[in-house]
Amino acid sequence: MKVIQVPVAKKIAKTLTKHNDQRIDPYYWMRLSDAEKNAEIPSEKTQEVFGYLSQENNFYEEQTKHTNAFQEDLFQEMKSRIKEDDSSVPFFKNGYYYITRYDVGKQYPIYTRKKETLEAEEEILLDVNVLAEGHEYFDVGGMSVSANNQLLVYGTDEVGRRQYTLRFKNLETGEILKDTVEFTTGSATWANDHKTLFYNKKDHVTLRSDKVYRHSLGTPTYQDVLVYHEQDETYNVYVGITKSKKYLVIGSYSTLQTEYQFLDANNPTGTFTLFQEREKELEYSIMHYGDSFYILTNKDNATNFKLMKTSENATSKEHWQDVIEHREDVLLEDVSIFKDFLVLEERASGLSKIRVIRWDRTQDYYLPFSEETYSCYVFSNPEYDTEWLRYGYNSMTTPSSVIDFNMNTQEEIVKKEQEVLGGKFDKKNYTSKRIWVTARDGKKVALSIVHRKDTIINKETPVLMYAYGSYGHTVDDSFSTTRLSLLDRGFVFALAHIRGSEYLGRAWYDDGKLLRKKNTFTDFIDCAQYLINHQMTSAKHLYAMGGSAGGLLMGAIANMNPELFNGIISAVPFVDVLTTMLDDSIPLTTGEYDEWGNPNDKVYYNYIKSYSPYDNIEAKEYPNMLVTTGLHDSQVQYWEPAKYVAKLRDLKTDNNQLFLHTNMEAGHGGASGRFDALKEVAREYTFILDLEGMVN
Repeated sequence: MKVIQVPVAKKIAKTLTKHNDQRIDPYYWMRLSDAEKNAEIPSEKTQEVFGYLSQENNFYEEQTKHTNAFQEDLFQEMKSRIKEDDSSVPFFKNGYYYITRYDVGKQYPIYTRKKETLEAEEEILLDVNVLAEGHEYFDVGGMSVSANNQLLVYGTDEVGRRQYTLRFKNLETGEILKDTVEFTTGSATWANDHKTLFYNKKDHVTLRSDKVYRHSLGTPTYQDVLVYHEQDETYNVYVGITKSKKYLVIGSYSTLQTEYQFLDANNPTGTFTLFQEREKELEYSIMHYGDSFYILTNKDNATNFKLMKTSENATSKEHWQDVIEHREDVLLEDVSIFKDFLVLEERASGLSKIRVIRWDRTQDYYLPFSEETYSCYVFSNPEYDTEWLRYGYNSMTTPSSVIDFNMNTQEEIVKKEQEVLGGKFDKKNYTSKRIWVTARDGKKVALSIVHRKDTIINKETPVLMYAYGSYGHTVDDSFSTTRLSLLDRGFVFALAHIRGSEYLGRAWYDDGKLLRKKNTFTDFIDCAQYLINHQMTSAKHLYAMGGSAGGLLMGAIANMNPELFNGIISAVPFVDVLTTMLDDSIPLTTGEYDEWGNPNDKVYYNYIKSYSPYDNIEAKEYPNMLVTTGLHDSQVQYWEPAKYVAKLRDLKTDNNQLFLHTNMEAGHGGASGRFDALKEVAREYTFILDLEGMVN
């Protein structure tokens, strides 16, 4: 019988010194550059790193082989709920209906359009299944059709590192043009002359989007004109066009500041005009309508943002005038402008709301939603002159719907409701609610839970608790077909709306970052303790899950209160925070200072060091853990979770399971195909179902 030993990574002491503080990192050697990873003839060091990752993968496969059949069944169960020959609700733009569809058995989408009417002949813009042939990973991003409807630009990524090559297609002839542009963000913006376009390039080392170029079709890319170079290493840059198609826009942004430049889209070789220069902690975004710009901004200490407007000819902030004033209890998240209506996306008491206002103020109302907790969002509204608003709605128990809403008559037409196949789903069998947990400092933290109505809730009930809690990103209460595989086996799913998100407004985010980041971790722990104290589960049956910055959360809670959890799933986790934030050559580092703090400042150094998961691993018992990563991850480099697991193996004093699984063909988002992505979910769920003794 083949026995695979527990992987033991070699140690090479690396001394890291800052502020007269020394840290010894025995696994620093695992770090490889892109060149080392991708070399045709791998070096000895590369072979060692790949060898270690392979050992961990082999160890995982050997230790979990008894779950292989169950994992496959679970995958098939999840797949059976999906309508394989599915298609999106068509949306109309510039004379065409655009539709994305999937064919049975195919992993990737097919992008199509129909001219003027849905009865017209289908034109295939891109069949990603064909493009992806021969690739383990393939992603298409940033598709954009020229204003004359004849040309398509799109980006392709073949490794998952979010480094896209721009390609062009003549939609009249089907010809793929010779023009290609490498190392871009994947998107590009057409000027109104149908031959000039603007795109962003990334720095080859940091992957920061820092340059805007202008390209003219048919000319060599080495002749492309550098239009703008963002010199501030804490900023990224992008280029777009207003919904009105009148102005090209260059946006520079960091976590807490923004700046825009604009140019007449009919004059692409002209000079961009500064809208409002960047100022410390001034955030704004711009929309154009008629002869005015509308500005969503936090100007004048508008913490939850407000809407202002100004003339096209006077754009600096002293000319801005209030349209929708700031409110202390309502976060203004987004705005959509129509010919006769203004649509606001707001958040109050944690819940999303859609507000419709007629410009003449004869109407001002909210769309009615009756569930206690839900998610709604405005999308795919490219036309100005329409009375129909398209929005999406779902909840933890209600599948997603796409709804067209008549803003004049308030008539609703459900264009599509997500089908849950397999014959077993009935929303009446499930229930969801919000619980308000009092955190240790007195703040109220919302905990949304969902389960089957026939699930008995007691200390033996298994619970999977999830959170993110960073960058102001709010995870709404939404429906999941894959989650049904847990709920139908007696699990409760709990979503903790911890600080670091904007669930309760911008102040909720501010109270969970920089020198208050630990509130994110203690909120999660307090929610877990609440579930245990109220006998809704116990430490033997409580599981935690988070990814990326949510993986940092997982690492922090594992160090702080490991005794509360039987298992933790940590996906692409940001766990070596201090080392990464001290290295400005690593992608994203410099743009993250406003989120985590700059550890070149001793105050931030000490604070980050006090919670950084890798730096705080101790000789003690840890929960069962599954850690995942992707070799080509551009957001959290693969070596962070690899080092983290190696150090845990060396120091932990328990015999609990510890697995590292590396996808050698993917990046931060995991597998690119829709079925391969399901296999990753099945792997994660099988891990906790096995711990619960539910794998047969």
